[in-house]
Amino acid sequence: MAARENILNRIRAAQGRAGAPTPRERAAVVDYISAHPQSPRPKSDWEPVARFRDRALGLASTLAEVPSLAGVPQAVAAYLASNSLPLAAVCWPEFTTLDWRGAGVAVEARAARESDLVGITGCFCAIAETGTLMLLSGPDTPPGASLLPETHIAIVNSNRIVRGMEDAWELLRAERPLALPRAVSFISGPSRTADIEQTVTLGAHGPYRVHIILLGAGAGSGEPSRSAGNMTGASPSTPPPAEGVLLSV
Repeated sequence: MAARENILNRIRAAQGRAGAPTPRERAAVVDYISAHPQSPRPKSDWEPVARFRDRALGLASTLAEVPSLAGVPQAVAAYLASNSLPLAAVCWPEFTTLDWRGAGVAVEARAARESDLVGITGCFCAIAETGTLMLLSGPDTPPGASLLPETHIAIVNSNRIVRGMEDAWELLRAERPLALPRAVSFISGPSRTADIEQTVTLGAHGPYRVHIILLGAGAGSGEPSRSAGNMTGASPSTPPPAEGVLLSV
């Protein structure tokens, strides 16, 4: 038995329950979440894509815009060259079919290693209110690609930008009601800390740089698209049901 299952089973045993959660128990949780009203939220009369762009830049992320996925390799090559970075990266498998060779970038779809300097990922959605990326872990969306390399390049579809954190969780529950990921990562600009003398240092616990490539900006309405091919990773029915979510900030 894996350590995770052992811990969850011990918790259930302490609650006087045995075995895996029943369909009735899962339904009760879904009903509770659906009936729970949202807390008061700040006024959000801004346009989501423009707000996300402004907030992301304010967090020291950089940003480029292209009309479609076909323009991503050239945008990545231009960014790497402008920052004197190697034209090589590790990426999520869904992006291997892009014309990286034509852009002069060597890309591999595999788990990130210590020697990798650039990681390319998509994201489940982005949060306009805070300029935050929301990534889900999975076999085809390994979190190491966004955490281990010094430079993280995130491909964000403008139709996957939601207004606030509450909307991001609502979207996740709607699209993956019985297949929550093992981990959810929220990325708000480069990794930073001010532990030493209150001096902000970038790259302390993750990438020094976060570069966002925004797809279809200006064409989208700002409401999340739930169609296929939206860079959300594996199909909602692929992973086994999860009983908990780890937030990695």
